[in-house]
Amino acid sequence: MLERLNQAMEHIEHHLDQTVDVAELAAVAATSEHHLRRMFSALAGMPLSEYVRRRRLTLAGAAVLAGRETLLEIAVRYGYGSGEAFARAFRAMHGIGPGEARRTGAALNSQSRMAFRLTVEGSSGMRYRVVDKADFTVAGFRTRVPLVHAGPNRAIMAFVRGIDPRALERLEKLSDQEPHGIVAVCDDLDPSRAEGTELDYHHGVITSAAAPEGTTALVVPAGTWAVFTTSGPVPQALQELWRDVFTEWFPSNPYRTRTGPEILRTRLSPDGTTADAELWLPVEPERG
Repeated sequence: MLERLNQAMEHIEHHLDQTVDVAELAAVAATSEHHLRRMFSALAGMPLSEYVRRRRLTLAGAAVLAGRETLLEIAVRYGYGSGEAFARAFRAMHGIGPGEARRTGAALNSQSRMAFRLTVEGSSGMRYRVVDKADFTVAGFRTRVPLVHAGPNRAIMAFVRGIDPRALERLEKLSDQEPHGIVAVCDDLDPSRAEGTELDYHHGVITSAAAPEGTTALVVPAGTWAVFTTSGPVPQALQELWRDVFTEWFPSNPYRTRTGPEILRTRLSPDGTTADAELWLPVEPERG
């Protein structure tokens, strides 16, 4: 998988002055658009679209300083419809406008080319299983929240605090399949997975029953799920689980992510310092 990702990175470099088509990139990487975006954001720490934008503006910055083309010619070459749009994007990355940068020879920011390498030795194993699951319903309470990559998601915390505990107790009785009990479900994420984009957050149970009055229902079709488990201090154990799934498990196993909700079941210790957790991700076999 990492070799294919690196081939896609090379493809980007040859098309920075053209349209970078994600479908074409996915074909180069021999995977789906969804999995390519998901893997890239997990490994690179930024959305694929942001990386392409920053690489273009890095090359555009070099062209601005070189002074062999007009600013409008550079803007058009790197996909900007006007000098004003190019100037805004240039300033957002470099902290200075292109005209001023050319006049003063200012220092600019640079986005280095990315290449992915597997440095993990595989000395520690991961606990996982693959489950084929019939269709089910997530019954519970839903809100729209921003995506937060690091630190607590305060919008989710505030939402959960506002749910009547008695309603959750009644809801928990409907849990009739794995993962059992109250779960956190993220769905309808923006394909870019950029910080601040919105997603649907569901706090509820997995059930075959109809959602009770006053709750919402997310119907999930049948499919295959990779289930990962961990135990340890909060939040480190959960953060390390997410990291290891995408940096170790996916590159080493013949599966890719598919569109669908991501489910987390967490059971805190009485003092709230440690947890047992189970992460369910929708997957499908990787096709060679």
